[in-house]
Amino acid sequence: MRAGWAVSLTAVVTLMLATLAGGASATDPVSLGSQYVVDEVGALSDAQATAAESRLESLYESTGVDLYVVIVDAFTNPTNSQDWADAVAESNGLGPTQYLLAIASESRQFYISADSTGPLSESEVAGIEAAIKPQLSSGDYAGAIDTAASGFQSAQSSSGMSGGGFFPGIFVFVLIAAGVAFLIWMFMRRRKKAQAGQVGGSAEQQPALSIEELQTQASSALVQTDDAVKTSEQELGFARAQFGDAATVEFGQALEKAKSNLTEAFTLKQQLDDHVEDSEADTRAWNEKIVQLCAEANAGLDEKAAAFDELRKLEQNAPEALARVHDERQKVGAALADAGTHLQTLGTSYAPEALATIADNPEQATQRLSFADEQLALAETLIGAGKGGEAAVSIRAAEEAVGQADLLEKAIDKLGADLAAGEKDAAALIAELESDVAVASALPDADGALTPVIASTTQQIATARGYLSGNQRRPLFALQGLTAANDQIDSIVQGMRDAQAQRQRASQMLGQVMLQAQGQVSAAEDYITSRRGAIGAEARTRLAEAGSSLVQAQQLQASDPEAAMQWAQRANQLAGQAIQHAQNDVNAFGGGAQMGGGSSGGSGNMMGAILGGIVINSLLGGGGGGRSSGGSMGGLGGMFGGGGGGFSPGSFGGGGTRGRRGGGRF
Repeated sequence: MRAGWAVSLTAVVTLMLATLAGGASATDPVSLGSQYVVDEVGALSDAQATAAESRLESLYESTGVDLYVVIVDAFTNPTNSQDWADAVAESNGLGPTQYLLAIASESRQFYISADSTGPLSESEVAGIEAAIKPQLSSGDYAGAIDTAASGFQSAQSSSGMSGGGFFPGIFVFVLIAAGVAFLIWMFMRRRKKAQAGQVGGSAEQQPALSIEELQTQASSALVQTDDAVKTSEQELGFARAQFGDAATVEFGQALEKAKSNLTEAFTLKQQLDDHVEDSEADTRAWNEKIVQLCAEANAGLDEKAAAFDELRKLEQNAPEALARVHDERQKVGAALADAGTHLQTLGTSYAPEALATIADNPEQATQRLSFADEQLALAETLIGAGKGGEAAVSIRAAEEAVGQADLLEKAIDKLGADLAAGEKDAAALIAELESDVAVASALPDADGALTPVIASTTQQIATARGYLSGNQRRPLFALQGLTAANDQIDSIVQGMRDAQAQRQRASQMLGQVMLQAQGQVSAAEDYITSRRGAIGAEARTRLAEAGSSLVQAQQLQASDPEAAMQWAQRANQLAGQAIQHAQNDVNAFGGGAQMGGGSSGGSGNMMGAILGGIVINSLLGGGGGGRSSGGSMGGLGGMFGGGGGGFSPGSFGGGGTRGRRGGGRF
């Protein structure tokens, strides 16, 4: 009996101690305050807590991602680390771009709560958890927080906004890449001071930024400034058509200066992106220069914005402007059927790869025109209600949509002409190469270097013939291969030609390469302009550099054909890269095509408008009502599932679910 009693007493005492211990070192899900770090166990010193707050604020400023950190002794109610962290995230309303790192110091558990539609993939979040585990094991909580922040920053820098679930990426991208530049113009660009502070920063603040943060800031500045310049060009064109050249001279001068700054900034970005490794000093200096150039470009536009806004008062002639856009819409709409037919005809002759940049142009143009119809109808209603200013926003959106539809339609004809010219040039180049092969075959080949060149050139000719035959032709692919083969065999047979023949051959080749580069640059420009709401800095940078290289080639074409050839080849290569980057951006953006179903128009029309970077009344407050003249962005909340209000945790609402597997013990 005594032995049994002793066992029972031991069990009771053990249970009591466990219960007491559990009551002393367990924490229910907590509420997040105004800080990023909630430390309930004193794991961080005051200095470490301050440094962690600063680091997480910097993470948000450079990436738009919030990382909250909660350190408790143990997880209870629920006891599972995943459930506990997700409960904290959900009870505090964290949104898709907001993450929570939960750490239990005594039970030695940790977990990062992430929304399934967040910008980072599950594997990226798991990688961050793996990186911080050793520091947590050694008790270095401050180091773990810094490592986690760096992990989020690196993931955003390397993968842009694509992440594992792209839906919140659309939110951020639309707000930053498409919405901001247009909102600046639609609401009189009254955020000049805030923008100058955000883009330029102060001389004291900039050195504190890391290289990664500075690169992110520079890329964001490039996208925003490029959109602002493009919008300014359109605004200036519309103003000139309405009010004449004399009234817009000063704004035109400011625009030219902004474009010059932007060109210089894109050149620096290209230098940073090329294969040559740059020193840390150069990387910092060039990114700072990009930010400075973009800030100056925006400041110059803002300086003239007040007078321009007064000039633009569309509400004073809204009925006339509405009629003008109606007429233009009818003209573009009438041409849509022909554009679609032309694309179908091209499809019977050329491979899908050759038509990739225009494959969905009729569909996109249809969406833009349908959207324009919605905005024109809304403008007519607003004019009838005496709301001329709000009607002007819809008229402007319709004007932009019609212009993009026109661009999309004409791009089909342009590419068709380029493909036809490419076939002609490729056929001529094949004839030239066959002549070169014949010449090279007659030369002595003592060291055996000539035979493989002849063989590869012959093979390239055969490949090109395949690209140029049947109903799946790819003339531009053929030209690329033939041009490379020509460069190789020319080095062998050049000595056999006299000087005049060499000049004639060089001139002919330059003309072909110039046409190829012009077509590629034009295709890239049309594609990016009509889908700019989804296009990031990389594609824009390549396009800007391609255009600059093409200008260099054109300027040197007569005086230095050899140098012009190099510039033209560079332009062609960069334009191809721009198209590839742009297509990747658009494909990723398309992952959120379900967005917009609750808007006033069809979701396809809305997505088309967002893809095209068009600001709209329904996006800015739901049908044009309730928007303040000061340019409030509160109306965006209605479309994205939030309230009107500020950008508090979870203010966009919606999103996906939390509940990935991860974390563990340390």
